[in-house]
Amino acid sequence: MNEILIIGAGIGGLSTAIRLAAAGQRVTIYEKNPQVGGKMGQVRADGFRWDIGPSVITMRHVFEALFASAGRRLEDYLTLEPVDPLTRYFYPNGAILDAKADPEQMTAQIRQIAPQDVAGYEKYLRYAAQIHRITGPVFIYDRPPTWRSFWRVPFPDWFKIDGLRTMQKAIENHVQSRELRQLLGRFATYVGGSPYLAPATLNVIAHVELTGGDWYPRGGIYAIAQAMARLAEELGVTIHTNCGVKEIGVANGRFSHLILENGKIVRGTAVISNLDVTTTRQHLLKNSFNAKAQRRRGLIGWLTQLISLQQTFNGENSIHKSQSTIHNSQFDSSCSGFILLLGVNKQFPQLAHHNILFSPDYPAEFEAIFKQGQPPTDPTIYIAITSKTDPQHAPDGSENWFVLVNAPPLDDRYDWQAHQQSYRDLVLQKIADFGFDVRHHIVAEQILTPHELAEGSGAWRGALYGASPNSRWAAFKRPHNRSKQIQGLYYVGGTTHPGGGVPMVTLSGKVAAELVL
Repeated sequence: MNEILIIGAGIGGLSTAIRLAAAGQRVTIYEKNPQVGGKMGQVRADGFRWDIGPSVITMRHVFEALFASAGRRLEDYLTLEPVDPLTRYFYPNGAILDAKADPEQMTAQIRQIAPQDVAGYEKYLRYAAQIHRITGPVFIYDRPPTWRSFWRVPFPDWFKIDGLRTMQKAIENHVQSRELRQLLGRFATYVGGSPYLAPATLNVIAHVELTGGDWYPRGGIYAIAQAMARLAEELGVTIHTNCGVKEIGVANGRFSHLILENGKIVRGTAVISNLDVTTTRQHLLKNSFNAKAQRRRGLIGWLTQLISLQQTFNGENSIHKSQSTIHNSQFDSSCSGFILLLGVNKQFPQLAHHNILFSPDYPAEFEAIFKQGQPPTDPTIYIAITSKTDPQHAPDGSENWFVLVNAPPLDDRYDWQAHQQSYRDLVLQKIADFGFDVRHHIVAEQILTPHELAEGSGAWRGALYGASPNSRWAAFKRPHNRSKQIQGLYYVGGTTHPGGGVPMVTLSGKVAAELVL
């Protein structure tokens, strides 16, 4: 039997492997890290446990479908529990709102802080649901869209997709209070974008969470990766960890073999890269990529080639250097993140499982990230505390804090190595300003900057979601799951169709497997 090779055991790679193996294919995965999961990982220290990477799980039906494709039940591998509240929002004026999936409970929450927006919020949900109904079959659950995809959308629905104005403009048309506008605008960050730049079509993200709910895997988010790996191996998939790939070999325009970092050559009929698409092209195809064919792809191909030429001209070989020199606005990346893993020897009953501490100036925050290439000086802060649901994730009387601040992707405008400690202090001061001063209660700590995110996952410029969604044409510019230049080469993960986030990456595995088959 011919063998299909996968580079990377992230969620996309595991999802693809499951579907291919269930279809009777022989599959081998090569993962450079000692564990599976890709951006989804876990850290343990001093009695604390943290998830790193994704922290909010939506679209339960996507995972049920994956396991069903192999004749299995999700419940036999993973326990997904609803999170309530979805998120607890803290505002600078002292207001607090618990987001609820139950419409009546959510209405009651809104009525307490912005009664004038109850009707507007309900109208907004109907508007977002309509976008999901129209775009789901074309842009989410099927193969990558083309310009012909519009012909599958009934003409009266074309303008209901709302791709010509920004998310923020659409939100402002429905709700008036700063609190609701900030809450709904936050969903742009789920795909690494700005509500002031991303198309209004992305309001569909709010529909998915606010009506479908959040789910927490018992044991931690990393349990998803463990469950997928278990199923893959049961289906006969071979997973090699601590086994990186050095190069993708190409002969006569077709995938030929992989050269592993240990020098071994392995051959297969097809290869699926679960790495960032740009990282794959720049580092694994460096001796094989057909530049002429790439340029023919048009704008995206031209920009990728420009980056390659810039890297060669500057004589820069390391991932850090090549990524840090690029901030061409024409090749924007999604945002990155600054993360603190904190073991806190105190409990804060005022905080929930998911928490958001909003900044007082949301526009300035996104201006800093996407225009100035600087981390915000007054950021919105996300805090996930899984010990609220899984008490064993922290010692008695303690909590495990995962703190995330949106940050610009790597370039030469900000030196994280020089400023990570001062930015850490700024974030902790901001948290203290909201009444949660943990600075004298931290007994375990780890800092992850965009550099660590790039190095650990291969994410280009440390961008968590690949190319920026801050364009009305983002869905069409996203790299296809099947290479147009190299036969037998496919892409899966958050940097290809249908996009970032654990459910979307899982769906990308479905698309990639179907294309291979």
